Amino acid sequence: MEPERNFQIEFVNQCQYRMDESLRMVQRSFEKLSEEMIWKKPNVVTNSIGNLILHLCGNITQYGIASLTRAVDERDRDLEFSMTAGWDKKALITKLESIVNEAKSVFEQLPSKAFLEEKGVQGFYFSGIGRMLHVVEHFSYHTGQIALWTKILTEKDLGFYEDFDLNQKNES
Repeated sequence: MEPERNFQIEFVNQCQYRMDESLRMVQRSFEKLSEEMIWKKPNVVTNSIGNLILHLCGNITQYGIASLTRAVDERDRDLEFSMTAGWDKKALITKLESIVNEAKSVFEQLPSKAFLEEKGVQGFYFSGIGRMLHVVEHFSYHTGQIALWTKILTEKDLGFYEDFDLNQKNES
């Protein structure tokens, strides 16, 4: 296997791992939330968890699926933030899971040349690697918001790492 391909495989594997981690944390948060909590907003300038899920679905589709597969970009970003109901917990998490899995599949099947090919998305120009990084970091960013709002709403720890010893030192 050529070194370039090894790098691509490792990069894709790490992107997929990080997306799975964010998805796991969102799923754990959803377990603690009631239907009413999904659409509750902390204040008028912030978003509900429902809005954040729809926003993540739109962003992952735009950056991680449409732009990498040359599909038509049909995102309606404003709608993601204006919704105040219309999706229940199960439908929201199912939609997110489906889109995350589709994006992970796109990443895995991406031809070598697409990793360096620049393309405009939302007026920004990124390589395929840049668009994939954006998907991962953007997902992580909003996962943190969802986790914090869940903790505030439920007054409960989410136990993301309860099965891990996070005090272990690095291997030499």
